[in-house]
This record gives sequence, C-alpha cells and structure tokens, in this order.
Amino acid sequence: MRVVTIGEMMIRFMPHGNLRFEQADEFEAHYGGDEAIVAASLARFGVDSRYITKLPENPFGRIAIAKLREQGIDTSFIARGGDRLGINFYENGASVRPSVVIYDRKNSAIAQAVPDDFDFDAIFKDADWFHVSGITPAISDNAAEIVEIAMKTAKKHNVTVSVDLNYRSKLWSVEKARSVMVPLMQYTDVCIGGAEDAQKMLGYTNPNVVLSGDEHNIEGYKIVFKDLCKQFGFKFVASTLRESHSASDNSWAALLYDGNEFYHTTRYTIHLVDRGGGGAAFSAALIYSLLNKYSLRDAGEFSVAASALKQTIVGDFNLATKEEAVFLMNGNASGRVQR
Repeated sequence: MRVVTIGEMMIRFMPHGNLRFEQADEFEAHYGGDEAIVAASLARFGVDSRYITKLPENPFGRIAIAKLREQGIDTSFIARGGDRLGINFYENGASVRPSVVIYDRKNSAIAQAVPDDFDFDAIFKDADWFHVSGITPAISDNAAEIVEIAMKTAKKHNVTVSVDLNYRSKLWSVEKARSVMVPLMQYTDVCIGGAEDAQKMLGYTNPNVVLSGDEHNIEGYKIVFKDLCKQFGFKFVASTLRESHSASDNSWAALLYDGNEFYHTTRYTIHLVDRGGGGAAFSAALIYSLLNKYSLRDAGEFSVAASALKQTIVGDFNLATKEEAVFLMNGNASGRVQR
C-alpha cells in the first residue's frame, strides 16, 4: 500500500510549557504540517508514505527533509527552491486561557511552487491513496492550482482521494474557500470535516439542523453526512467531535458514515499535552483503517484512539504506535505504568 500526501512543511515555534509569547526567551522548534503528520503516522503504521511539497535550498529545508526521513517518509518527489519555510508560532493555552496561533508563511516555498515542479503521473503511478487538507489550497492560488492538478491526476490513476476540509480563517475568507473547495469535491471519495467546515467551506445549509458550539447534535450530524454524500457523491464521511472543557482538558470522539451505517465512537477525556496534530492523526488512522478494510466500528475506534494518543505527545508527529492505539481502543485507558 502506498499513500501520497501533499502540503506545506512548517516550523512550529513554541514557548516552553505554558509560557506566553511575551515571556519566552527561547522557543522549542517542531517540524511538521498537517499532511506531513498524516504521512508520518502512516509510515509508523507500516504504510509506504510519500510526501509532496517544496522546500528551500537552505539549512531549514535540509532539516525538514531529514525530519521527514527520520519518520520513514519517501521524500524522493519533494521539489527544491523558493524563498523560505513557513512558520507557525504556537502559544499553549491553559485552563480558561485558549491556545494562540500566529502564522508567518507568506511567500513560503510551497506557496511559490508551480505545477511543473511535480511529475504527478510518476507520483501517482503506483499509489493507492491520496490525501490533502483544505489548508494547502488556502496557502496561495499557486498551491490551489497544484492541488487541483494532483487530485485530477490521482483520479486518472484510480487512486482513492480523501480531503480533510480543515477551515482556517487566518488563511482565507469563507467566500474564497468555497470558490476553491467546492469544485474540488468532485474528485473526493472520503471527506473528513466538522459542521463548521461544511458550512464555511462547502456552503452547506439546512434550516432543520442546528450545529453549533461543543454540544454536538449527533442526529444533526447524521443528516449533514447524508446530505453531503448526496450532494457531492462522497463514499465515506467522518468528523472528529471535540468538546473543550478548558484549554487543558478536552473530550474527543468521532462520527463516521459509510453510505449505509453510522458509527459514534468511544468518547475520551484528554488532559492535553499538545493538541496540535490531533485531527491529522485521526485522518491518518482512518486512511489506514479503510485501506485495511476494518469494520466501521473498528475504523472509528482505532482512529479516535490513535488521535487521542497524539494529543498526549509534544510535537507535530504522532509517535504512538499501532499497538498502543489498539491497546487503548480495547478499553485500556487508565494510563497505568506498563512494566
């Protein structure tokens, strides 16, 4: 099995612990990005993972490639050039103070990339699955064009395509997001995203469904999933369900729909160590589950367990193993020391 992902590799700078930006004399540097996290998680599960991006010819670009290779990711089709690596400043919240993200990614290498930087026929010739998030086409018009070409080429090679909608208000407006994302849905088999994503990125509305806040209306979600499958022809829809009790403690679950049945997973209460990458870790585990033909129940439980574990790990990449996710999904959530 081979999975291809495309996205922006970034550096995430974080003050130590729960320090505010103004208090920080030094920052931890973590390399990642949504689709890079997906590729790393899949590689850790034993899947042949190929990551596509563009990285600058400077020390940061070289470190980024080294970090990807450390995770067992195929970097052979990464383009080189451009001005810089994108930066994500992340302040870890605590209790009633929320986490804060500041982007510094203008004119990044992937934002300046052009379609000729990538041989997508060669990239997808031996692939089984292609995954991208809605973050990547939001980076620039160039990146949006590249994503569209990649999706078209993937379908030409009979590759399954998944999209994690992932709306980011700091990257583009609702109007711009819809103008780009709605046409891309014709190439999408598996859609991952919550109520806000569907409303803001796909223009979904239903006057009979109220979806807002952390009190998740599961019956409402079921209507949304069915409507999205009818409207866009998705074969599978899934959404994580996060409840923020505070910046330090969240509940985490998921809802899945395979076109016939729904499955609402176990709900975990997580004391967050680093919530970054939780959604991408879910996408990776779901892709792994579907590639391996897990039942709907097992796909949901494995995916939500793997992504819950990610949020207990500092850094972008999910360093939880498949065995640890299975251990958790089988009901071992006490956190007792393993000797």
